[in-house]
Amino acid sequence: MLPTRRQKAVLQAIQDHLAETGQTPTLVEIARRCGLSSVATVHRHLALLQERGLVRRRRSRRRGVELKAAAQTGLAVPVPLLGRFASGKPITGEDDERTVAVPRDMVRRPAETFAVRVLGSALDAEQILDGDLLVAERRDRPDLGNLVLAIREDGSAWLRTFEGERGGRGRIQGIVTGLLRRYE
Repeated sequence: MLPTRRQKAVLQAIQDHLAETGQTPTLVEIARRCGLSSVATVHRHLALLQERGLVRRRRSRRRGVELKAAAQTGLAVPVPLLGRFASGKPITGEDDERTVAVPRDMVRRPAETFAVRVLGSALDAEQILDGDLLVAERRDRPDLGNLVLAIREDGSAWLRTFEGERGGRGRIQGIVTGLLRRYE
């Protein structure tokens, strides 16, 4: 039996908290993330999820909720699709899609993650091909060597390896954290 919409929200809250902090959430933190006013409601949903084999609870621990493998497999995270990216041109909007599903393990900070679809072959030398989906995380301070997506003052977008402040002309939108390619 599949989890209900609310139970999926509880699972998502646990996964998001784990991704952001590296530790499992307390019942209060789960309630806050799900917009629930009662910890008893969270407790009830966790009990049902435990019956379904999706979580394991250790009652003697404050952060005693563990996700089982069944809760983590096949999960994707919807992230905003900003549009199509062609090096040196403005990012253009998407007509058909507003979000895309990205594998959970490619998303560290769901609220800060977005995607752009590559248009054209200007990035072939970097092994980034036409139609690829770049997954990026909003970050205004990249580390040296990060692949960054930036927008110049004229609105054109570019993708470069970050080499320090002197090498960048434009506002950094984020760092590329992954690439998805569809073979058809």
